Amino acid sequence: MRMAEIAASSVARPHAVPEARHLTEPPAVKWILISIAVLFIALIVILPLITVLAQAFSKGLEAYLAALKDPDALAALRLTITTALIAVPLNTLFGLAAAWAITKFKFRGKNLLVSLIDLPFAVSPVISGLIFVLLFGAQGLLGPWLAEHNIKIIFAVPGIVLATMFVTFPFVARELIPLMEAQGVQDEEAAVSLGARGW
Repeated sequence: MRMAEIAASSVARPHAVPEARHLTEPPAVKWILISIAVLFIALIVILPLITVLAQAFSKGLEAYLAALKDPDALAALRLTITTALIAVPLNTLFGLAAAWAITKFKFRGKNLLVSLIDLPFAVSPVISGLIFVLLFGAQGLLGPWLAEHNIKIIFAVPGIVLATMFVTFPFVARELIPLMEAQGVQDEEAAVSLGARGW
């Protein structure tokens, strides 16, 4: 009876694969790679943060709190909050619209739109700042017209908001695109079949 079972199993699996070996790296390699990654993060992120905090509190907590009452510090905080309150909702709106267009529709130029969304990742902030100067500066493409109409963009709040939106726009769209692709269109197709309109 045992010989019959062995023969049947060899017929069912004529090219039986030997038991798979353990295919992971040795523990030493794993720990070396983890150590390199942690050291890199410590040097690039944690060490500068510790340095900033140490410098900020070097003269004590009282000096730090007094510095927060300085008019220049308050103006900087107001500017930061104003920029965030303008840039975040606009980036959310534009990022949602871009992600929706990319995932829900087929159209000519879709790859170009994806490339434009990724552009801030590829372009250095220095280059993007230069582009803003060349566009909105006094000698820039739109500079004379803006000066004629007394509109200040560069070195003013609108320029800061535009630069912030340019740098942070991809984060919204790039987070939403995979989620919307995973969601699919089945629910929307069902809703349309039941009489729902586009909105």
